[in-house]
Amino acid sequence: MENTFTDILQADTDRITKAQSIATLISASKGYVWVGLYDVTAEHISMIASTGETPAVPVFPRNKGLNGRAVANKAVVVVNDVSKDPDYLTTFDKTQSEIIIPIFSPVTNEVVGTIDVESHSKDTFHEADIAFLQACAEQIKILWNF
Repeated sequence: MENTFTDILQADTDRITKAQSIATLISASKGYVWVGLYDVTAEHISMIASTGETPAVPVFPRNKGLNGRAVANKAVVVVNDVSKDPDYLTTFDKTQSEIIIPIFSPVTNEVVGTIDVESHSKDTFHEADIAFLQACAEQIKILWNF
């Protein structure tokens, strides 16, 4: 792999550029269709970077959607058929599966960000994806130390 998270995080670029490069690297590493990185504040969850098109709802209340569930529960959320989940916020017409990985502050242990990966197929995400994306979250959490 040409770039690593360390290379990206140490580069002399702004935070948004780093986040975009990280989303691209995560997507390329596993062939994920869409990867988004989000900031979590006291009130909102806001996209900071993504691969591909911008979702229909790039900013939403902290307690909404699958991201909101991951933040509230401080836990990974895997939905392998979004049509059956009432918390799913439609972002793309083709999304069938989604996984959200919370990113924790090393200081407060609060959720400060998320990695959101979406797929055009049902039953896409499994334990290997959870392990990979949690490892990514651990490596990139410095991006949320503003």
